[in-house]
Amino acid sequence: MNIDEVAHAAGVSTATVSRALSGRGSVSPATREKVVEAARNLGYVVSQAASTLASGRNRNVGIVVPFLDRWFFTNVLAGAQERLMHAGYDITLYNLAGRGDERRIVLENFLPRQRVDAVIAVSLELTECEVTRLRELGKPIVGVGGPIEGVRTLALDDIAASRLATEHLLSLGHTRIAHIGGDAASDRDFHMPLKRRRGYEQALRTAGIDLDEHMVGGADFTVQGSYRVAKLLLGRPQRPTAIFAASDEMAIGAILAAQDLGLSVPQDVSIIGIDDHDTAEFFGLTTIAHYPRAQGALAVDILLAQIEPNAAEPPAETPLPFDLIVRRTTSRPRPEQG
Repeated sequence: MNIDEVAHAAGVSTATVSRALSGRGSVSPATREKVVEAARNLGYVVSQAASTLASGRNRNVGIVVPFLDRWFFTNVLAGAQERLMHAGYDITLYNLAGRGDERRIVLENFLPRQRVDAVIAVSLELTECEVTRLRELGKPIVGVGGPIEGVRTLALDDIAASRLATEHLLSLGHTRIAHIGGDAASDRDFHMPLKRRRGYEQALRTAGIDLDEHMVGGADFTVQGSYRVAKLLLGRPQRPTAIFAASDEMAIGAILAAQDLGLSVPQDVSIIGIDDHDTAEFFGLTTIAHYPRAQGALAVDILLAQIEPNAAEPPAETPLPFDLIVRRTTSRPRPEQG
């Protein structure tokens, strides 16, 4: 079966069949549907090898992530994959979790060996040498959650988002506000935890509140890790009346710790996170939403503008939105808590 027979069955040109089945170029929805139906009825499948030879592209994008078992990364990946699929692209996924040599193997061996048209790097703190290796691929690169020196990166303003979360607690009247952020490992692997702590500190300083290091704990961005840290914070004689956690999963860990200590949320302790995790509404969690699926899709749009001749490029400066979502886990402190 060949493309000419599909074109004859659909009553269109072979060029139209090529555009309709590849996802490249302008084809009306009605025509695309007619071509797809004709191809399906005839059992025609586009030859990837022929498409590569004709276009010079492999229609494959490499996506590099530091974790696969964290909500943010899976959502960025889902948003990117959906957009790439509609554009007719496959993905090759590289997970850097594990031993330290994974990064070197991926950047020195796998990415150069695999035939990818572009690369998306998600929340990686890359060294100058690692950035050089990526550039040597000669492929378009976009970062999500960077920053990556010399590479266009979509990055949430983590300082402003965490400042907003802390300011929400301050506006309710809380002054003893704890923070659960990253531990040494997460601070080393990607920049976000330090920036979220910085926003927390800025909000306290603006409100005239001195930072108490005993009110700051480090966890690994998991429910279990935060649960242990929150128990320590809430077991202090002068326990916090509110907790700002640097992720929703850690905020959920803090909720569970408070409940196990016999404390009521938010009457005894208010808790806020960042993400708007899939389970945030179930827990009634007040949070800062920042839409990672849309971030993944936007990263693809930026790449496609560089490798597809007719793709529209998003504006050079595209701020990532974030919003305060108030639910049941925050309220004013009790008068005696002060």
